[in-house]
Parts: sequence; structure tokens; C-alpha cells
Amino acid sequence: MKKKKVNLRDLKPNSEEQHSHDDGHDHGDGSAFKTYIPAIISFVMLMVGIAVDYFDAIPQFEGLIRVVWYTLAYIPVGFPVIKEGWKSLIKGDVFTEFFLMSIATIGAFIIGEYPEGVAVMLFYAVGELFQNAAVNRAKGNIKALLDVRPKEANVFRDGDYKSVNPESVEIGEKIQIRVGEKIPLDGILLSEKASLNTAALTGESKPDTINKKSKVYAGSINMESVIEVEVTNKFEDSSIARILDLVQNATARKSKTELFIRKFARIYTPIVVFLAIGLTFLPYFFVDDYVFRDWLYRALIFLVISCPCALVISIPLGYFGGLGAASKNGILFKGASFLDAMTKINTLVMDKTGTVTKGVFKIKSIKTFDWDEEEFMNYLMAMEEQSTHPIAKAIMEYQKGTNNFEANKVSEVAGKGLKGMVKGKEVLVGNKALMVSNNIEVPNETESIVESIVLVAIDNVFAGYVVIADELKEDAKETISSLHRVGIKKIMMLSGDKDSITQQVAKDLKIENAKGGLLPEDKLNEVEALKKNPQNKVAFIGDGINDAPVLAASNVGIAMGGLGSDVAIETADVIIQTDQPSKVVRAIKISRSTRKIVWQNIILAFGVKVIVLILGAGGLATMWEAVFADVGVALLAILNAVRLQRMSW
Repeated sequence: MKKKKVNLRDLKPNSEEQHSHDDGHDHGDGSAFKTYIPAIISFVMLMVGIAVDYFDAIPQFEGLIRVVWYTLAYIPVGFPVIKEGWKSLIKGDVFTEFFLMSIATIGAFIIGEYPEGVAVMLFYAVGELFQNAAVNRAKGNIKALLDVRPKEANVFRDGDYKSVNPESVEIGEKIQIRVGEKIPLDGILLSEKASLNTAALTGESKPDTINKKSKVYAGSINMESVIEVEVTNKFEDSSIARILDLVQNATARKSKTELFIRKFARIYTPIVVFLAIGLTFLPYFFVDDYVFRDWLYRALIFLVISCPCALVISIPLGYFGGLGAASKNGILFKGASFLDAMTKINTLVMDKTGTVTKGVFKIKSIKTFDWDEEEFMNYLMAMEEQSTHPIAKAIMEYQKGTNNFEANKVSEVAGKGLKGMVKGKEVLVGNKALMVSNNIEVPNETESIVESIVLVAIDNVFAGYVVIADELKEDAKETISSLHRVGIKKIMMLSGDKDSITQQVAKDLKIENAKGGLLPEDKLNEVEALKKNPQNKVAFIGDGINDAPVLAASNVGIAMGGLGSDVAIETADVIIQTDQPSKVVRAIKISRSTRKIVWQNIILAFGVKVIVLILGAGGLATMWEAVFADVGVALLAILNAVRLQRMSW
């Protein structure tokens, strides 16, 4: 996927998503109240006119005066709609809601139904205001990302720190971040440690403490002390830029439901228009007491009802709300289509390392034979001190006491371990093969240990062993239980780690099906085999780097901890911005809630429209019922979609 530079200063809504409603509706902070003034003026004038009509308070309120009064009440809300209808007509798009509402309300004026003509347009305008407010609210979680866009960077140049635009900072330069400031660019921490608030990026409010040489990401807030960072990515390639780009593109990727409704509306609307024309003139040939005005009135009702606002507005709004809710929870969907796809998942395949385990080796247990544990570990640490192997790093994290032992004459025995001298004693550190080749007897209990094990011999006598293992993530066990509860029938673990360790982790997590010792292509073959059964809808969770082929092949690819991974951004369909597998369960729940609300809106809109269309054709519904069938249902659908912003999962 080719990257494009994101303009972080402006997160514009997708024009199609707004259904052309933004024209003439500026909702900037400075003019928020102004947008309501036309509707307020029309409402007041309409109420006064209806009151005068009903109570006959002003005898002179008739004829031309009455027409002028209601026309003046109509103009503030009607003119913008007529203007948009004309623009669409010039472009060749005839059957828009603007055109339909214009014809219906002007027709109401022609037959003398002035209050109803004003009321239809007024309620339509109010519906527009509610819709825009709902869209703005739905975008709130996404727009909040703009608040974390750093505006300046303190870069070290010419012997001093200078405040510059982040876009001018180059890779390799050193920047300083004071307490409370946002990190402007991705980089490596040069200070000893830092406490960072990454809530805007990960959805987690708990500060994250990181150590020297760890990665830091743009948009994080420095919480404790002044820190220094070496820049590793340019401004346009930073984590916050990629997230904004991803979210912007997500609104453009429509679900099948959205696409179907839009196509349906383009067919359904002209059909109803021609039915309305037929409803006006055809009864002349079949009805004895045909009255043109009555049948025109019914046709106008038909036109008002035919407006597809409730469908075309509320459905994208529902998906947009789902995308926003997911973003708020640290979950990025690449489009509404993946919200839909996630609801159908019944088979979940997951990687082990970095997905359900932390991917970091830790000392699990220490067993010594006739040695004090601390002294034993000092001998072992002296040997491992110069090694960069992950197991050596885990051993060096042993913190008890102070290690003053030094190793010399250290040599590596290929494929077996290390040999050297510590305090005048020969020390062997490695696997069983190293011990056997030096005629050292190893206890049988080591045979049953499936995790990585480091054996130690001192002066040709077995001294003990250390078990090193990858830790399970805190929420790993609960994640598996929760996945079963939400209806994921089959869970499978695939790992490149050796099979014995994979099976042990699977047993701890109560995963029945697990395979270890797999290459990336082996994982791909396993997923492809599952997909051969059309009943299986497969999601794969991986780290987004070595699992790229499987992420691409699955029905839904989910990248864990993909915040800093280019491969995750490019390959996965869903990105979990933290390393918490439990967020996958939340992603499933958000998807299902979104789809449920979308279908509620579809059923509501269709159901009410069909009923009122039938009543209107039979002369049993007035323009007021038509207003409810269109604007009222649209409002109800919008309010229903907004519920996504208040839900918790």
C-alpha cells in the first residue's frame, strides 16, 4: 500500500458519507447557533400563522396577505433546499431529496396547503440540523485525534534546543520533550526512562513506563520528567499520521449494506416519483368523482414519503458511529465492510508469541543442587553478561544482590552453550548436549520441562538449572473464555515456536487445537485449509510482521500491537493498538452492536414508509403523516445510531 502524506490540520468528512448535506450547512464553532436561526424564524412564523388561522384572530389574514406570510415563513428553510435541488438538477442528478422536497412543498403551496408546505420543509430542515449534529458527534472520537497533533518540536541544533515545526525535523535528530508536552515524532528514548500517556493512540488511560532505547510514538504525552528522543520517522510517517490516514480512508470503504441501500435508493426513488405522477392522473380514467386537487395532494404525500433520507443518512451514520466507538477503544477498522465481516466470524486462529504471550523471556524458576541460589546465579550471570541472546538478557534481569563475579576465557561451544572460568572454577552453561559431552550427569527431572532450560555445571559437577519462559499476557485466559461466550466456536493456535511449548501454552489457555514449529507458509496452509469449508469465517490474529501472508489470506486479519508496524497497517483489516488480546472480543461486540443498529434503522424506515405510502395512496394520510414517515423516522434512526457513542462493551 503506497503511503500518502496526510494533512493533519484538516480531517474532512467524506463527501459521500455526508450525502451532500454539508453544502450550505457550515457547522463551525463560531457559527453553531447561526445554523438554527432560519429554522427558528420559520417555526415562529408557522406557529403564528396556524394560530391566526385556527382562532380567526385577524380577519384580514387571508388572500394575498396569508400567501405572503407563509411564503416568508417558507423561504428561510426552503430556499437552501431548492438551491441544492437546482444544483443537482443541473448536474443531471434529478431524483435527490432536495428535488423531491422542493416539488412536494411547492405543490402544497399551489393547492393552497400553505401551513403543510412550510411544515414539511421546516421539519426537513430540523432533521438536517439533527443529522449534522449527530454526524459531528459520531466523528468526535476520531476528530479528537487532531488534539494530539503536536504543533512544535524542540530539536537540538547548533549546540542548543530550538522550537521548530515538526515537519522540518529529520531522521536521526535529537528532540527534547518537557513534562506535559506531546511527543511530536516517532523515535527511540535516549533518557533512562519515561512515563507516557498513550491514551489518544491506544485507548488506554493508564500511563506506560518505558526504559531507555524503547520506541516512543508521536501523540504520546510525557508525564514525569524532561526526556530526550532520537527521531526515527519523519512527521508524515509518524504513528499519529498513519492512524489519521487509516481512519480517513475507513469512512470511504463502504459495507455491502451501505452500497446496497444507496443503489436501492437510486432505483426506488424514481419509481415512487412515477407512481406519484400516475396517482395524480390515472384515477381520472377509473374514478367517477375525480377531483384533481385531491389526487395531487395524495401524490405530494407520496413524494414526501419517498425521500430516502432515513435510509441514506442513518445507515452510514451507524457505521461511522461504530468506527468512532472502535477508535475510542483503541481498535482501528479499515472500513465499514470489516465491521460487517467481523460479525460473521466463527473461527479464530491466533499466533502465540506477541499475541497471547508477551514475547519477552522471563525467569520462571531456578533450581540449584548444593548451591546458594544467589551465588549460583552470580556464576551464571558472569557467563551470560556479554551475550546478546534473549535468554541471556532474561537471566541478567535477576536482581537479587550485586554481581561482582567476572568470567574469563569464555568460549562458545557451537550449538551447545558456553564454557569459561569464573573465580578459578570452570563453568559450563548450555543445553543437555553440552553436559553429556563433558560427562556431567543431568537429573531426570529436566526431561519433563518443555520450556527453555539453561543447565549449569561448576567444576564438572551439575550445579542447577534455570527455566526461561515467555509470559502469558494478563488478559490472555479471560480472552479465550470471552471468545467462547460471544459465540466463537473454534479457536486454534499456530506458532513458529517448538511444538512442546506451543502445546503447553494452549493447555494453560484451554485451547484445544494448537500446532507449533510452523513456518509462515505452514500457517498460511492451515488457514487456507480452514477456509475451504464455506461455513468457516476465519479471523487471524498475529503481530503483523512475520504473519503478513496469513493476515492477508484470512477473512478478517487482525494485527496485535500494530501501532508501530508498517506491515500491520498495510496488511491487516483491523488493528488493535495495544497488546491486549481482549480487545478482539470488544471489536466483535462493537461490530455486532453496529450491525444490529443498522438493521433496526432499515426495518424502521422501510416499515413506516410502506405503511404511510399505502395510507397516502388511499387518502387516509395527510402531509403531517408524510412528514413523520420521512423526517420523523430519519430523526429516530439518527438518535438510534447515536446510541453507539454511549455504549460500553
